[in-house]
Amino acid sequence: MIEQSYISRLSTLYNLDFSTFNISLFGAGHIHQTWLANRETQSYIIQKFNKNVFKNPGLIAHNHQLLIDHLDFEALDFDFPLPIPNVKGRTLCLVGDEYFRVLPFIEGVCLQEIEQPKQAFLAASAFASLIQVAVPLDVNLFQEVIPGFHDLELRFSQFIEAREYTRLKISGELAAICEFYLQQSGIVKEYQMWISLLPKRITHNDTKINNLIFSADLTKVEAIIDLDTMMPGYAFNDFGDLVRTVSCNLDENSLDFDSLKVNVDKYQALYEGFLEGSRDTLTKDEIASLHFGGGMMIYIMGLRFLTDYLNGNIYYQIKYENQNYDRAKNQMYLLKSLQQLGFNKQ
Repeated sequence: MIEQSYISRLSTLYNLDFSTFNISLFGAGHIHQTWLANRETQSYIIQKFNKNVFKNPGLIAHNHQLLIDHLDFEALDFDFPLPIPNVKGRTLCLVGDEYFRVLPFIEGVCLQEIEQPKQAFLAASAFASLIQVAVPLDVNLFQEVIPGFHDLELRFSQFIEAREYTRLKISGELAAICEFYLQQSGIVKEYQMWISLLPKRITHNDTKINNLIFSADLTKVEAIIDLDTMMPGYAFNDFGDLVRTVSCNLDENSLDFDSLKVNVDKYQALYEGFLEGSRDTLTKDEIASLHFGGGMMIYIMGLRFLTDYLNGNIYYQIKYENQNYDRAKNQMYLLKSLQQLGFNKQ
């Protein structure tokens, strides 16, 4: 339960008497602590901000304020629930030593996996349309809230360093997996080529399916949520993370490695949906880079899991000692499956 002292202060800051709301823990997110506040026809999300993950919450507040001030919300076909400014006009409140914020609650269904290609199409179209609507905004005004978040050169160099200095003995299957990721270094070179050609966009940067809210009948996207990573990025990143998390038949924690594969129908639906949602915004080079994005995002996540394992599991939460190792192996199999389909050669 949220502490009474927090409720009292938030009531003052938002001119809402939260003591009259039913407040309960909400969602399955791993970053911020989240509550749902309900009262008759009013519902809000209250979040206590995780400063350990986002070291400088002011950067996120800065980006959110730019979106509040300048994004054309009427051009979106879905809700975009940014934090509500408090009585001081701020989207983050310092209560004691903790940062809080209040957001609109959007009714609907949050999926953990996609069952039908149509849902993949809707998801990709929504994320791409967000890029399209944000085009008039000055990308240079936005801050990078997590430095190097999708920087493949950085992640590859971190892997090389971890491999060199790990306390683990690199032999057997671990050696083979490390060698696989080393042999894929051509992806890094292609990444360097693409970023030299492509414009930066305002992108979501965390396009997992559970960052969308669907209508009850799953025929419409009601909202895009989890907006903390809205910052400059590349279109292929957002498309690629959709490929990684939506087109696969099993998630990144699956140990059924031999069964891991990319679903072609879901992949094609993602591609078609992303192109439709972007509404002719993307350049010819950006469109050409999309197929690269899928393999790149699988590769970067595999590198990050493997690097964390070599470093002693210091970043990602794990439920057992070898989970990051297994996640890296999982992404290796998924990358092989995608490469066999040959989309990036089209």
